[in-house]
Amino acid sequence: MRILDEKREGLYVIRTLDVLMSSGVGLEAALHTIGQGGYGIISEDFSQIMKRLSSGKSRGIEYEIKSMMNLAESDGYRRLLNTLYNNVTQNTDIVETLRKQGSRLEEERAEEVKKYIEELGGVPETLLSIGMIGPIILSIAGLIPQLLTGDIAAFMSIPDPDLIKSVVNGGLVLTLVGMFFIGLKAHTKDPGL
Repeated sequence: MRILDEKREGLYVIRTLDVLMSSGVGLEAALHTIGQGGYGIISEDFSQIMKRLSSGKSRGIEYEIKSMMNLAESDGYRRLLNTLYNNVTQNTDIVETLRKQGSRLEEERAEEVKKYIEELGGVPETLLSIGMIGPIILSIAGLIPQLLTGDIAAFMSIPDPDLIKSVVNGGLVLTLVGMFFIGLKAHTKDPGL
């Protein structure tokens, strides 16, 4: 779950840091603002950093950011922390780097959404086909005993009506189960963005 939360909130954190730091807010104050909440697991991480810094038990912000890099599971969040670390240790242009990272993360997110949409393209047609054609075929199979009466019934053995009813009902249940699993498969492919 951590990786999904990092992916979901990463772009918003980058954009917020960009706006705050472009406005003249320092890195520590920006981390404090994000740590106050609204960005899921990233807010919790930044809040922990700020608590350790304010308690005096920390060796410095660069060490806290470095230790947080070990917890990061998504590449975007790890790159963000690496950018923050480089800014603290080497005094780089963080605003421009954040803008580039935000654009890159936005492109990655757009690609993931596009891939997800392409994978789901056939799901509605499949569900419609199974949901409509399956019951039609099963109802025709259920009508066969009534259609085969008279002279045709003398040449062929007609199954018991209870057996046909059981087959039709079982087929309808299997149709519902199939539709459920197709929907579940579509739901589990959700990129969570």
